[in-house]
Amino acid sequence: MHDETWDVVVVGGGHAGCEAAAAAARCGARTLLLTHRVDTVGEMSCNPAIGGVGKGHLVREIDALDGIMGRAADAAGIHFKLLNRSKGPAVRGPRAQADRKLYRDAVQSLLRATPNLTVRSDAVENLLLGEGNAVLGVETAPGRRVAAGAVVITTGTFLRGEIHIGDKRTPAGRAGEAPALGLAAALQRLGLPLSRMKTGTPPRLDGRTIDWAALEAQPGDAPPEPLSFLTARIGNRQVACAITATTPATHAIIRENLHRSAAYGGGIEGRGPRYCPSVEDKVVRFAERERHQVFLEPEGLDDNTVYPNGISTSLPEEVQARLVASIPGLERACITRPGYAIEYDHVDPRCLDPTLEVRAAPGLFLAGQINGTTGYEEAAAQGIMAGLNAARRAGAAAPDRVLGRADAYIGVLLDDLTLQGVTEPYRMLTARSEFRLALRADNAVSRLGTRGVAWGCVGAERATAQGAHLDELRILRRKAEQSGASPAQYVAHGVPTNQDGRWRSVFEMLGLASTPAGAVQGMFPWLAEARPRVMSELAAEALYAPYLARQAENLRILRAEEQLAVPASLDFSAVPGLSLEMRQRLDAAKPSSLGAASRVTGITPAAVAALAVHLR
Repeated sequence: MHDETWDVVVVGGGHAGCEAAAAAARCGARTLLLTHRVDTVGEMSCNPAIGGVGKGHLVREIDALDGIMGRAADAAGIHFKLLNRSKGPAVRGPRAQADRKLYRDAVQSLLRATPNLTVRSDAVENLLLGEGNAVLGVETAPGRRVAAGAVVITTGTFLRGEIHIGDKRTPAGRAGEAPALGLAAALQRLGLPLSRMKTGTPPRLDGRTIDWAALEAQPGDAPPEPLSFLTARIGNRQVACAITATTPATHAIIRENLHRSAAYGGGIEGRGPRYCPSVEDKVVRFAERERHQVFLEPEGLDDNTVYPNGISTSLPEEVQARLVASIPGLERACITRPGYAIEYDHVDPRCLDPTLEVRAAPGLFLAGQINGTTGYEEAAAQGIMAGLNAARRAGAAAPDRVLGRADAYIGVLLDDLTLQGVTEPYRMLTARSEFRLALRADNAVSRLGTRGVAWGCVGAERATAQGAHLDELRILRRKAEQSGASPAQYVAHGVPTNQDGRWRSVFEMLGLASTPAGAVQGMFPWLAEARPRVMSELAAEALYAPYLARQAENLRILRAEEQLAVPASLDFSAVPGLSLEMRQRLDAAKPSSLGAASRVTGITPAAVAALAVHLR
């Protein structure tokens, strides 16, 4: 007996849950989002920013699939910056600092406007199971049994979450909210591999008590560059941030009290994020450094709270006060909320298929920090893919919604998680992709737009806008490849060119760093008529064209390996030539293809060759 039935139930209203619920609903699935508190849906639990290097790439990809993160960030953005602007287009990362309240309101507004989606306040305490541990729905705290064709769990830091400040421990999923204990027990009963991880947050400061005049101001870009393809312009008033740094006095305070830190005093067993360490970790790991940068980020237009990015800590409150006062510009700063570390359960993501479905529990999908990642963007990327696949499972039979490493950073993320697992909270970096010249933030629509339409997750407005962009880019590139001039003609228009008599296309000239864009547009007025984002993408394609041509062979090999499927039922002990260690590693990872097998940690080329022979 069930009290109600839905196609998809999503548990958790964080970034992963919001994207999962919206994606499933966009695909036509009747979707129910269950969360402890409806008013905190879309809450930015840690830093008030979306995007960055690697992370901004994920946001653009989510947006190309009609996700909500980019649109919400644009609606709430109060400080935009394109990071790595002086470097090549492949590693430039769009970032937006948001007004927390505006971001939460924007997410909730977008969810309310999504057909087929209902959001409700309820704590999920248990999973409803059928034959073979197939997940058939959930049971909520009031004892209601909710049936579903698929369930997506996106609990963030709530699974047996515990906040640490010095030697004080408080059960919580985040400050002021209860942890998810019943659901953690349900996952444990399923036999899923659980372990502990930790993350942290800095103390919040009252901006009115900061000496802003003594600090270096950090203005945003003018004009600000939106994160979403659908955003024409940013409407919010923009604010400046500021930069300061820790001092030797700061480091002395930390060293003197290191034994009182929850992370160093033995109170925490979970591993923290390498690429977003606590200030205690920085002082210990980089003992030779006398200063570490601290970015002061306002949290809202009508909010005096400031987020001091760079001093995440779990030291006692009185030590935090001394630590903050030792930093230039913060001598009289008042702490409005202390920093803390939070420890929580996560599931080893190697128990998941690339669709994010749990192999041992058909119908159950996991997304976000529950899979061992850190960051809003990584969570949202998993959420959108889990939501798409949950809708597929709950509906008519259809191919899995999967992105490969050569398709998107989302594909890199899911491949890394499900094959390699995690030993620390996973963060996306552009260096994780072997195809990063092709996987740029500027060309996410070109890479994923048509796929999103085919998957049924892109609405009519976006499909029309993205289709027009692709058409214009295709026409412009063809014209740029067919049009050109002699060296003498280029030089006559102020475009430096080797005088070798060789005709050069416009496309080739755009790929040269020495080519003044304005001079080329003066020679070929039709270039100036192109929309800026189309022109920018064309220039990036021209710049990387020689390298992309060489990379094509590596891509061909990868795709050939990915097409050689490894049956889920394959007994690796029956593969001749595999050592016991290789069999154990492959059996734990359950790779779906030869290419995936080659990326399993510790698998040797000889083992890949033996597996290839057996499969063929």
